[in-house]
Amino acid sequence: MKKLNFLKQNKVALLFGCSALFFACSSDDEDPILVPEIELSVTEQAVSMTMTDTKTFEASNLNDDIYTSEWTLGDSVVSSESTYAFTPETTGNYELSYRAYNISGEFTFNYNITVDAFIRPVTADSTPYVTELIEYLPAPGQFLNKNLGNLESAEGILNTKNGFVTLGAWGGSITLAFDHTVLNATDENDFVVYGNPLPSFAEPGVIWVMQDENANGIADDTWYEIKGSAHDLEGTIRNYSLTYFKPASESDDIAWEDSEGTTGFVNKNNFHQQAYYPEWITEDSYTLTGTLLSSENINMSNPSFITSTPFEYGYADNTGGGDNIDIADAIDADGAFVSLSGIDFIKIQTGIQANMGWLGELSTEVKGVADLSLTE
Repeated sequence: MKKLNFLKQNKVALLFGCSALFFACSSDDEDPILVPEIELSVTEQAVSMTMTDTKTFEASNLNDDIYTSEWTLGDSVVSSESTYAFTPETTGNYELSYRAYNISGEFTFNYNITVDAFIRPVTADSTPYVTELIEYLPAPGQFLNKNLGNLESAEGILNTKNGFVTLGAWGGSITLAFDHTVLNATDENDFVVYGNPLPSFAEPGVIWVMQDENANGIADDTWYEIKGSAHDLEGTIRNYSLTYFKPASESDDIAWEDSEGTTGFVNKNNFHQQAYYPEWITEDSYTLTGTLLSSENINMSNPSFITSTPFEYGYADNTGGGDNIDIADAIDADGAFVSLSGIDFIKIQTGIQANMGWLGELSTEVKGVADLSLTE
């Protein structure tokens, strides 16, 4: 009996030993899994491209072993295929990484992609002037709802420097487009805004510019303010807003309240008796946002001769003959200068809130806007 049990135990041990030997021998006979060996179609780490372009990146397997592919754009995995086609959504810098990995190791490569703005070229049909009215959103004023303060007047400044439109009191604006990209020339002024100031009576307007960064032809990118000489003056406030309230009757003054808690009125006068609140705005109030400029240049000490001397530079309806503007003066929301290769859209906005007696409210006027490079 003991002998039989001994034989059984030895047979079991022999079987396990043979099995172990078999698998060991089989493992030794199989080829090991190799670390991914990759050839990339784009070998430069720094990649430059332009909006509307698509860049294709391809990873080729050089040793035919199995691995997993992973393309990461920023913090997001965007593909697990061997090929990735990158189409940017806007201008700027992107980080694209490729990783191929298996149990034996990994291959990685990082790209730094710079996407430049799409430049709409000047063609034989291009004009120096703005060609499209995107929005006319005036504040209440004495010329509103009649000639100089209606949609017809706003459209009248297209393709010319001799139109005329009023923007009303503080915050009223007009938004326009060129038929080409106005390029940012080095150390030169780039465009001109025509107004109707007098030597002792300017009505400065803040200028905003936008590049078509996503190349969709729509003014839906970032507005940048042109930094003018009043930027650091006492009384200038960025990120300012003001709400105008629709009056009970056309004969009433227009009440307003601003983001600083101040209240006031756009006063009616005897020269203009029509409604001052824009007739096409049906809401009981509307709010405008922008930069409030200092009113320190306004002198009302002599009511019969009120003056509003111009700022040194950087505003619309500020100096005679047109205000020349350098795109390089554009700043972001934090006040830092931005680097724009050009602009496609412009917005002009009344910059000062002032009620000047018999003269009425201060209101920026615009006659036209032109690309300086095409007017010379």
